[in-house]
Amino acid sequence: MNEASKNFKFFQHSACEYFPCHHADDLSEFNCLFCYCPLYALGKDCGGNFVYTDKGVKNCTHCNFPHKKENYDGVLEKLATLIERTKID
Repeated sequence: MNEASKNFKFFQHSACEYFPCHHADDLSEFNCLFCYCPLYALGKDCGGNFVYTDKGVKNCTHCNFPHKKENYDGVLEKLATLIERTKID
């Protein structure tokens, strides 16, 4: 399968009332596939551009990592880390 035919890696819901949920330089490339970031639970190891608030809450307002079309494979790699962490020893 060539890269151009991998449509499952990208989804955009531009009619969503929250679109775009983050600032993006090119809205045509904004990927909504991971609408709620599956990497949030990785905390500091998520790989995204986040900060912690004064109350210790993770703020991902400036993170576009899961919304970039080219990061699909990177998100899946990080998900593998999360899956490993949740396994019972």
